[in-house]
Amino acid sequence: MAQTEPNLDHDISWFLLPSYWAKMVVALISFLCFANSYDGDFVFDDSEAIINNKDLRAETPLGDLWYHDFWGSKLSSNTSHKSYRPLTVLTFRINYLLAGGFYPVGFHVINIILHCTISVLMIDVFSILLGGLQFSNKGRRLNLAPKSSLLAALLFAVHPVHTECVAGIVGRADLLCALFFLLSFLGYCKAFRENKEGHTFSILWVLVSVILGAIAMLCKEQGITILGLNAVFDALVINKINLLELIQKLLHKDKLLEAINYNYYYSLNAWLLLCPWWLCFDWSMGCIPLIKSVSDWRIIALAALWFCLIGLICQALCSEDSHKRRILTLGLGFLIIPFLPASNLFFRVGFVIAERVIYLPSIGYCILFTYGFSLLSKQAKKKKILAVAVLGILLINVMRCTFRSSQWRSEEQLFRSALSVCPLNAKVHYNVGKNLADKGNQSAAIKYYREAVRLNPKYVHAMNNLGNILKERNELHEAEELLSLAVQIQPDFAAAWMNLGIVQNSLRRFEEAEQSYWTAIKHRKKYPDCYYNLGRLYADLNRHIDALNAWRNATVLKPEHSLAWNNMIILLDNTGNLAQAEAVGREALELIPNDHSLMFSLANVLGKSQKYKESEALFLKAIKANPNAASYHGNLAVLYHRWGNLDLAKKHYEVSLKLDPMAPGTKENYNLLRRKLEQLQKKGGA
Repeated sequence: MAQTEPNLDHDISWFLLPSYWAKMVVALISFLCFANSYDGDFVFDDSEAIINNKDLRAETPLGDLWYHDFWGSKLSSNTSHKSYRPLTVLTFRINYLLAGGFYPVGFHVINIILHCTISVLMIDVFSILLGGLQFSNKGRRLNLAPKSSLLAALLFAVHPVHTECVAGIVGRADLLCALFFLLSFLGYCKAFRENKEGHTFSILWVLVSVILGAIAMLCKEQGITILGLNAVFDALVINKINLLELIQKLLHKDKLLEAINYNYYYSLNAWLLLCPWWLCFDWSMGCIPLIKSVSDWRIIALAALWFCLIGLICQALCSEDSHKRRILTLGLGFLIIPFLPASNLFFRVGFVIAERVIYLPSIGYCILFTYGFSLLSKQAKKKKILAVAVLGILLINVMRCTFRSSQWRSEEQLFRSALSVCPLNAKVHYNVGKNLADKGNQSAAIKYYREAVRLNPKYVHAMNNLGNILKERNELHEAEELLSLAVQIQPDFAAAWMNLGIVQNSLRRFEEAEQSYWTAIKHRKKYPDCYYNLGRLYADLNRHIDALNAWRNATVLKPEHSLAWNNMIILLDNTGNLAQAEAVGREALELIPNDHSLMFSLANVLGKSQKYKESEALFLKAIKANPNAASYHGNLAVLYHRWGNLDLAKKHYEVSLKLDPMAPGTKENYNLLRRKLEQLQKKGGA
């Protein structure tokens, strides 16, 4: 048996497996942890990043992906999130095209496969970082996975904090970034091969590493940190630079920035790695109250964090054992460097804690955990008990991953799971309320929206949604108060201005409503729904030309805006402009050929123009699409009545009355038809 370099394996009471078996075990266990998320829905950010992202559609040129952010907005736009992940969006687009639509199963399966692949890859990564053994057996080399790297890879594979990345489809950005990040690292390691004469250098592998690092960055911005990690590996392992001396020189030039709350957030991120029990889809909006006094007991947490980090850094820099220095330094490098973009040290980011960003740093945690386990095993008298304890941790994590994955299967479960973790998070209450409102449970939704506003009195989106529900329940005065407050807090909130206009219109304060609509359009120039509501206001005021112009603007901005087209047809019909109404109706049906409401409106116009055959065909097509619409049958009956097809008129009057006995005018028309039929029967009998 020949040992190639110092390693942890002889101290670890653990099983030894051939490399391919070790990888199969890691792949299987990582799959079992998250397999139950495969048939989950699109949840949380998935709606904006996938369903509402036009970059996934075939009609959007592929080249646009390079000029748009992760959510499909132009990078040059002031409203852009500036998150640049074109390669991740490209994989979403491929998913969409292969599935022929938005079917979440394919998206989830790819995420699970990616995590399994990364977990398997971690065996090779940890073998380099922790060191390992290769054995020879009668001249034949056996490729055995080091026990330390297998343990670390298992810890990574089953860590519950990874659930958001795997079970949440938008987490693919982190998964792809991690995959190419690790491949770049392995490529960089391959560039420096050791032989009897020392290290050999391969420019080709360095180039491959750089390309893979660039791909990682195009999957998620965090990928750029591979440059720093490769630099640490190069300095520590290849060039064997004394980092302590280097840091002492650099400290004279660096400016230290400390913020007590940011340090507390770092400690919470560390706690999620150590004890991933309290997990939440969103940690913003009051979820973590600010530390406002040095007497706050939570300062203990950041003190503990820095005590541990400083201790590890000192060990990494000052230890006389070069192998120990290497493991600790690389472990800290993987823990800290990938986390830097989310640390708020160099630039502000839109969150304080996000489980997705811990995916790569968790590699460092696994290295440090495995090293700590090896030290304890070296000193422990009963190594088997310690091994059983670690197996227990792995089993608990597997169970936690499975349970957490099930919570990510639907928005309702995901949002409700956060209530116990972050009861002070206004966004959690908002999302629970929105989910309830989408399901039609307005009374329950009101309760959660009110709590969101109570927790965050400036939460304009919660005010807007609550105002909308109150508007629908005809509680107009409170709705107006909420919406007025929302636009006062955020004057450019176009949706709130539009909803305020709707409420003011309902209160018959037409001038104020008109002003609110135009303010909304000023802040969002392409706002078809606002033009539609403005048209309704003008129609109520008998300003027909203005109404038609507003609805035309709505259809120009959104050609599939069925309500705007319908209102134009109906208004032109009611004002006797049948030829213009017919032209608009035909134009609308060319754009939205399967809209039964448009068929119905145009059929009415054609009937009045005595184009009975064409009108009949459209009525029947509309009824086929929506057979339970009483008005469709009633108006077709009127057409037959005019046309002289009295038996068919009678049939459809009866169907209409069966569907809606209170249908306006239908009963009177039916009675007229019956009297006419009776008269015809009498004449026939005479």
